[in-house]
Amino acid sequence: MATVRLSFSPAPVHVRTARLVGVAVARRAGVAEELLDEVRLAIGEACTRAVALHRQYGLANLVQVEMSDGGNYVVRVIDRAPIEAGLGIAALPPEELAKESLTDEALTVGVGFALLAGLVEDLQVRPVDEGIGTEVRMVWPVAR
Repeated sequence: MATVRLSFSPAPVHVRTARLVGVAVARRAGVAEELLDEVRLAIGEACTRAVALHRQYGLANLVQVEMSDGGNYVVRVIDRAPIEAGLGIAALPPEELAKESLTDEALTVGVGFALLAGLVEDLQVRPVDEGIGTEVRMVWPVAR
């Protein structure tokens, strides 16, 4: 099993690099060609969400991305924002959401979750094991 790790400053310009690396690793791992667009979009959304959270909270911590190609292709994107922030507008009940005046970053986080749920069949969002932050874990099948 090979693992590729990326860490980048929370700047939108770095999301493109993460997408490119993620698709290259997915292709090498054996993810079906017809799923590669979904992989690219999902990694982009997860990284964009992490960057938006870091910027919203003024965090200089690096965004971490880990890609591994064991039995499946697994991508983990880790931010270091407070967990309630990591849930973004997805954590608000609809009646509260209607009252909210959302920042661009908060809207990006919430829309990112909706897009990820539509792109990734095996998606998990949970608190990180150590410290503060959220892990977005996405899994795709590989054909060997």
